[in-house]
Amino acid sequence: MALLIDIRDSTWMEEEDLAALLAPALPGMKIYAGNEGRVYDDVTMVATIRLHPGVAKQLPNLQLVQKLGAGVETMVRDPDLPAHVRLARLKPLGPAQEIAEYAVAFVLQRQRNLLFHAGNQAQSDWKPIPPKRAPHTKVGVLGLGHIGGLAAKSFANLNFQVLGWSQSEKSIEDVDCRHGEEALAPLLAECDYVVSILPSTEKTRDLFNDALFSKMKPGSTLINAGRGDLVVEEDLIAALENGPLEAAVLDVVRKEPLPTDHPFWAHPQITITPHISGWHADEGLIDVAENYKRLMSGQPLLNEVDRSKGY
Repeated sequence: MALLIDIRDSTWMEEEDLAALLAPALPGMKIYAGNEGRVYDDVTMVATIRLHPGVAKQLPNLQLVQKLGAGVETMVRDPDLPAHVRLARLKPLGPAQEIAEYAVAFVLQRQRNLLFHAGNQAQSDWKPIPPKRAPHTKVGVLGLGHIGGLAAKSFANLNFQVLGWSQSEKSIEDVDCRHGEEALAPLLAECDYVVSILPSTEKTRDLFNDALFSKMKPGSTLINAGRGDLVVEEDLIAALENGPLEAAVLDVVRKEPLPTDHPFWAHPQITITPHISGWHADEGLIDVAENYKRLMSGQPLLNEVDRSKGY
């Protein structure tokens, strides 16, 4: 029995570094640090950022795919992944806090008119204008799970009016929680900022299209730190140029890296960041070893994904 670590993203972490972190927790276990492109008959678990094409076929005895992060939509849809193979994701506190900070940072940037003042500084122009007040501002957080719940609490702690939305009923202190498809459009119509932390599922893909954008409050801002395929890109541009949206902040896009000729780069109302809102998963990585032990002993997995639901 063995574990394959298949990251292929040196900007985040090398396979050897993760193997060194996990080895003390898995004494005597075989850990492959990197995929050599061959068949691994002894691998029962793969730890990866994304399940690259063809990898499932290399692992005939695979039992578990451990995502080194949260989003599992591409793994759920992988046509080569047998139905019996289980999926699990990480839910470390660190990146959840960072995603909440990311959303708060961009809301405060607009609340305090920081871009306006930066532009005035470049022109040596002293022009005070009043900042917007948090208690008079409504922030909608879409997705109230591990990450979204923390983001909603962060805004509530800053005295914003916080409206939360999820598919199923939730309860968070100081957050006006709403649920179900019929509740989404009325919520969007109220919010000055909409923070999307939704997963990619059959119900959420292409959620932000012309029809939904038309329901949003005039002058509002969309912040997407969930999944890139939630947004129909041409519809977003139309909503920015023709209303009702004033701005969009995108940490995720449909194709990553974003192609250099993509219109988002030069659009004056769009801010792009390269999928960095949640970065430091260090304290959660040890759960990879824990899930390996649980898999081998038949215990319930940590953060197992319901493949039928996609999350």
